[in-house]
Amino acid sequence: MLPKILIICLDGCAPAYLQRGVTPNLEAVGRRGFYRLVQAAAPTVTNVNHATILTGSFPDKHGVTGNFWYDPQSEAQGFVEDPGFVQEETIIDLYTRHGGRAALLAVKGKVLDIFGQGISLKLSVEKPDLGFLNWLGLKGPPPVASIEASIWLLEACYRLLKQEKGVDLIYCTTNDYPFHHFGPETAEGEEFMEGVDRWIGLLLDLDPDREVYITADHGMNSKRHLVNMQKKLDAAGLDVVCVGVIKDRYKENHPYEEGGVLYLYLRQATQEEALIQYLETSPFIESFYRREEAALQFHLPPDRIGDWVLFAPPDVAFAELKEEELSIPVRTHGSLYEREVPLFALNARRPAEEYIYTRDIVRYLKQDLTE
Repeated sequence: MLPKILIICLDGCAPAYLQRGVTPNLEAVGRRGFYRLVQAAAPTVTNVNHATILTGSFPDKHGVTGNFWYDPQSEAQGFVEDPGFVQEETIIDLYTRHGGRAALLAVKGKVLDIFGQGISLKLSVEKPDLGFLNWLGLKGPPPVASIEASIWLLEACYRLLKQEKGVDLIYCTTNDYPFHHFGPETAEGEEFMEGVDRWIGLLLDLDPDREVYITADHGMNSKRHLVNMQKKLDAAGLDVVCVGVIKDRYKENHPYEEGGVLYLYLRQATQEEALIQYLETSPFIESFYRREEAALQFHLPPDRIGDWVLFAPPDVAFAELKEEELSIPVRTHGSLYEREVPLFALNARRPAEEYIYTRDIVRYLKQDLTE
């Protein structure tokens, strides 16, 4: 018999949001089960880390390396929004293949498009199934770009589990809109976390024996300086293409397509030495890696990343701007500084110390189901 699993992904929840004293139910989970900090996959963007959690593997196995893709040969590009990018079986696929009932609940419609193939129990705020809503007794959802959207989704998860305790696997993921717009110290941030905590408490009361994991796909940090590296490199006479890995359709979360990582494609090999010299002296780049180095260091597939991978310092984000630079406060992710995320667990199948990465949630589950 397949184990009963609930995985809740609080999209963009940095550990600081859990240090405000407004999440008593989550604190209780930490006491009854465990709470620890684990590492997300790099780059710290949504698609990469949903794939990492759901497959239990790193990008070099599952193949998803960003929210956006670029082909240097054809110069074609676009959003990562369909299941063809995922090369590894997800836990949703595995449960379905073994005759289990799996459910996928998300704020963003693209999560269903990428990971929800072949299952009937799925719901998004962006593309709600009216029949499913009626069955759950829910009114229509609030806008995706709102605090209320994530709270509504957690209520939907509660109603689903209340009606169908026989659902074997539930993956429920919120939207990082609240964390992009409100820091942990703000009244709005605390109010949001209070709402999240209330619904999580209600959820856990429904099925106390279920195996539960609550984590985040990436963290979130304040940035003070936006930089258009494409313009800067063009001005330096370097023939490159900069690809913003964080770029997607949800402009309300990052209106400048701002994030802490870039894939860089060098068009003229003769400029490599000049490029290295530029990157070494740029105050807007904290670290950079050749394709092969990045693949090894961060478990990335070399055929799906740039010739170089660039990471920003703590207070800088790469952005698509009219100007080269802009000093403006934003909250975003993508860099190595958003890798540390929380993990709460109840009835976990391994001791706390064996969970090092978010992928370990499903990695251990897969191991036990396939042995």
